Order: sequence, then C-alpha cells, then structure tokens
Amino acid sequence: MQNETNWLAKELAKDCRTVEDIQEKLKDLFKNTIQHVFEAEIDNHLGYKKHDNEGDHSGNSRNGYSQKTVKTKFGNAELKVPRDRKGEFEPQIIKKYETTSNGLEDQIIGLYAKGMSTRDIEDHIQDLYGIEVSPAMVSKVTDKIMPLIVEWQSRPLDRVYPIVFLDAIHFKVRKENRIVSKAAYSVLGINISGHKEILGIWIGENESASFWLGVCNDLKNRGVQDILIACKDGLSGFSEAISTVFPQTDIQLCIIHQIRNSMKYVSYKEQKGIMADLKKIYQALTLEEAEMEFSNFKEKWGKKHPIIIKSWETNWLELTAYFSYPAEIRRLIYTTNTIEGYHRQLRKVTKTKTAYPTDDSLRKIIYLATMEISKKWTMPVRGWKECISQLAIYYGERLEAELSA
Repeated sequence: MQNETNWLAKELAKDCRTVEDIQEKLKDLFKNTIQHVFEAEIDNHLGYKKHDNEGDHSGNSRNGYSQKTVKTKFGNAELKVPRDRKGEFEPQIIKKYETTSNGLEDQIIGLYAKGMSTRDIEDHIQDLYGIEVSPAMVSKVTDKIMPLIVEWQSRPLDRVYPIVFLDAIHFKVRKENRIVSKAAYSVLGINISGHKEILGIWIGENESASFWLGVCNDLKNRGVQDILIACKDGLSGFSEAISTVFPQTDIQLCIIHQIRNSMKYVSYKEQKGIMADLKKIYQALTLEEAEMEFSNFKEKWGKKHPIIIKSWETNWLELTAYFSYPAEIRRLIYTTNTIEGYHRQLRKVTKTKTAYPTDDSLRKIIYLATMEISKKWTMPVRGWKECISQLAIYYGERLEAELSA
C-alpha cells in the first residue's frame, strides 16, 4: 500500500511546477475516481458489468450518460453520470441533484458553524479552491441540517433530571422588512451522571405562562417525568407553567440576576453599601439568619429604596429555596452561571452577525454551535458525587429507580 501511494505521488508530481499544477492533477484524479465509482454503482444496480452477456433480456440496461458539473475542493469537475433505461438509477456518492462534493459541503457547514457570514464563506472558498460559492448555495447547503435540528429538538429525554437551568439569549432577526429582537430560550439539564445536556432551544419574541407551558409540555412529551430543581432568572410566566406540568419541582431564582435588578435603582455612591448588606442575606448559613439580615436591610434601606424591598419580598420563596440544601448543592443552584457559560460560548460564534435573515438561519447557527460546545462536556459538573448523594437523601423515591439502574 505504501509503495502504491509513493508511485501515485510520483506520477502526480510529474510536470508540476506550481501549486496550481498540483491542484489540477488532483482535480483530474478526483474526477477519474468518482467516474469509476459511478460505473461500479450502476453495475451493482443492474446486477451485471458493462458489455456482460448477463444483461441480455434482463429488463433494464445502460442508457448513456448525462453531464454534471460538480464543485469540489479542487475546482469544478465535469462528470458523466450513467443512466439506465428505466430511469431508476441514482448514484450514491453524489446524489442526483447535488452539485458539490461532500467534502466541500462539510467545509461550508464547518465555516458556518464557526459564525462566518455567507460573504466570508464565499471569499474563503474562492481564495482556497478558486470556486465561486453564492450566498444562495451556502444557504442551500446549510439547509440540509434542518432535518437534523428537528430530530435533535424532538429526541427522547431522560425520565428524571435532578437540576435544570433556564435562561434566554437575544438576537436580532429580520421580520417583514424590519429588525426585531428574538430570544432563544435554552433549557440545560444536569442528568443523573452529572453531565450537562441541552434539552432544547425555543425561539420566540415574547415569554409568557402559555409559552413556558408549551416548553414544559414538550419536555414531558419527550419523556421527562420529573425535575427536582429548576433554576431560572426572572423569566416571566415560567413558575406558573412548571408548577402545572411538574408540580413537585422546586424553583430557585438566580441571586445574581436579582442583585443586578436591584442595583438598577441605586446611585453609584450607595452601591457599595447596599451590595455589602445584600451579601449578608444571600451568604447567610441558614434561612433564619437570611430572614434576620433581610429584616435589618429593610430597616436600613426601606424608606429610600422601597422598590428593592418589594422585589425581594415578592420573590423571597424562590430566592431562598437553596437554603434547604447543603453547601455542595447551593453552589450549583444559587445562580444560573452554568447556562450563562453556555450562552457566552454561543456569543463567541454569533457575535460577528448583526442580524439573521430568518428564524431558521438562527436555529442553524445555534444548533451547530451547540453541537461543538457539547463535545467538550465529557466530565460531570464539579462536586457532582457529593451533590447526587445529598439529592438522593432529600428526594428519596423520586431518584431511587434512576440511581439503581
């Protein structure tokens, strides 16, 4: 095999003086190889080789060729695609209606997944391979992943997720000749083994109880029967929806988001003092201590900042849910940092795009980026063994079947 490779390299190197010469030789090699594959495929389809007597009176036979121009990494290649009289033959290596080799399509999808614009992809392919790739072609190639997205978004899920994080990331999308802001609502689950998993992504303009009810029902229809703890930021309508579909789920509101919202109403001079007093509340060791510190906070700041007090009182039950758990679980659930880290990685890919032409174009880039990001999620979240041991004590029967499986 090594000798054959060396011989082929020497043959290709003959009369080559420039990189362009090598590229032309490789294009011819690619073309001849594909042509041989076409011939083998139609032989297999018909059940006999070309000019073989076995084909006499078989009911089907070769019927010449049709011309096809295929864009490859090495430039355009003119191919002859065999035909049969019944019109049933379709080559498998390059489908009937495909105009690019799979390698070039993989290049385009890979560049798209890195956040490159269609114009950048067009320039990149032109510079590397001397092939003109139109924005319409880029869109057509990347559209081929849409069935994969539908399949991924509707795939079966685990029966129980100990912890689920919910958050939204906003993008600009064109709609009826104007630019609107749309949110991609992400649900990130921590499964029984402690690994992160994106359960789904839903794109919409307005969050509401009915919107989140649809998301929760989608999770349930895909096999999720129980969620132990759901961590969220100030998502409107989510608490009502999850209480309807998963009534046993405990809800933890992100402390960091609550503090950010509180700081909106505070002057720069007062921020340091208020932050120090809020820290005494959320860093308390027990719920009783937190309640005492909040009482002190109200007494000190209540008259000057009634909006902050009202917000904390309204959300108190969801803000303080983490006090029911030991330190290992508290660290994991008191903020939505887990899902925000995922969103930061999404932003690295999407930051070059000011607006997306359609919802589907946004779905494609989010899906491709998510597939790349999740490849790195090979280890359980930090301290998961301690967390799952504590959760098993707290939730007993609800986890028993999964832990014994």
